[in-house]
Amino acid sequence: MTENNAAKYYSQAVFAPMEVSIELSQKQNHECFESFDDDGRLKRKGTMWTASAHIITAVIGSGVLSLAWAIAQLGWVAGPVVMVLFSFVIYYTSSLLSDCYRSGDPISGKRNYTYTDAVAAYLGGLKVNICGFIQYANLFGVAIGYTIASSISMTAIRRSNCFHQKGQNSPCHISSNPYMIIFGVIEIIFSQIPDFDQIWWLSIVAAVMSFTYSCIGLALGIVQVVANGGIKGSLTGISIGAVTETQKIWRSLQAFGDIAFAYSYSMILIEIQNTIKSPPPSEAKVMKKATLLSVAVTTVFYLLCGCLGYAAFGDSAPGNLLTGFGFYNPFWLLDIANAAIVIHLVGAYQVYCQPLFFFVEKWAARKWSHSEFISREIKICRSYKLNLFRLVWRTAFVVVTTVISMLIPFFNDIVGLLGAVGFWPLTVYFPVEMYIVQKKVAKWSTRWVCLQMLSFACLVVSLAAAVGSIAGVVSDLKVFRPFKSSY
Repeated sequence: MTENNAAKYYSQAVFAPMEVSIELSQKQNHECFESFDDDGRLKRKGTMWTASAHIITAVIGSGVLSLAWAIAQLGWVAGPVVMVLFSFVIYYTSSLLSDCYRSGDPISGKRNYTYTDAVAAYLGGLKVNICGFIQYANLFGVAIGYTIASSISMTAIRRSNCFHQKGQNSPCHISSNPYMIIFGVIEIIFSQIPDFDQIWWLSIVAAVMSFTYSCIGLALGIVQVVANGGIKGSLTGISIGAVTETQKIWRSLQAFGDIAFAYSYSMILIEIQNTIKSPPPSEAKVMKKATLLSVAVTTVFYLLCGCLGYAAFGDSAPGNLLTGFGFYNPFWLLDIANAAIVIHLVGAYQVYCQPLFFFVEKWAARKWSHSEFISREIKICRSYKLNLFRLVWRTAFVVVTTVISMLIPFFNDIVGLLGAVGFWPLTVYFPVEMYIVQKKVAKWSTRWVCLQMLSFACLVVSLAAAVGSIAGVVSDLKVFRPFKSSY
């Protein structure tokens, strides 16, 4: 072998493996880099469709079945008009809020992971604390309200079967406490899902369930209208005589609030947007498309369910078409609808509680950064790691909300009050004020005046609904018995 050939073979033997090693290393680094977003977090995978599923899960709650009652208070003219009007308000203010996900540049600006982060970035000061308190108080209240609502649907299944066996005049009183406990146990399990980004499949299932029971309610309404031989209801809603003038006012205020709050999901909008994959296109553009699709679908369902329910029952429309026993048959179809409501509420509970879970866990990690109890994760399987603090804290949260639900079964009226207090600041005031700061809208300009008029009008709605909710709480307290809820 010549000296040149020996050098050639030596070079191939020594440096070729090194070159392959360098290429593999560069490839691994590139793949590793591509698995993270610009903020160093694992790459987000959300799309317009998953964001829409989250929104629909949050918005189309079982409250859709109470809209017939709301329209009955307002009538054929004001009811649908108010519903369409608030759909435009929610879409507009949600679009303003979605632009606040990033500070500065919409593509590469600093991310705001939560609603309070966005308020801190644009407004700062005391407003951050006020926003955080209202947001998390509402999320806590919604968790309690959903626990109560799920137990009502579960007892409705039992009562429906009881009515089928013993007749419609049978009292069929059933305690809701065992069903609240069942719902709580289910939520303890699902609450161990680490973060918002990993519950996309649960939101899709919940969204499908919401369409299921809405369609059943819709179909039953159509059948009832045909059976009646015509459309019930009046242009101005329930008449004076059937209720007193004072009751008419209170009920109308409550109806305004019910319709306004039925669209509200702004308290978790930023958290939903934080699951969307990185640009292009920008997260704001994807979120606006998801909002448009979700609000449009929601409005159509609300109009159909609300109007057909009112057409079927007129002024006597029940507070819930499926659990208020506006319908008794076919009982098996009612059972399917109520089961769908329960499954939907399981997912909706997680959609609303994940931001609260994240807030507490982030605060705890910052407060006790060296604690193994807070930070240690135990690998259970390939795709799941158990965190002891998460297990204890989230379990305790679900237990507390379940106990409060059993203690104060009329908490839905209190949730209505929380919704009234939270609707204006979270859905309108903060998005408008952040938009004004972001776009540098001049004070007393035409745009500034229009935005302030919108904010003031929604404040009046919130205050009016709050008064109506307070009246409902006072009425409930007169017959209040803790741990004695039955239907």
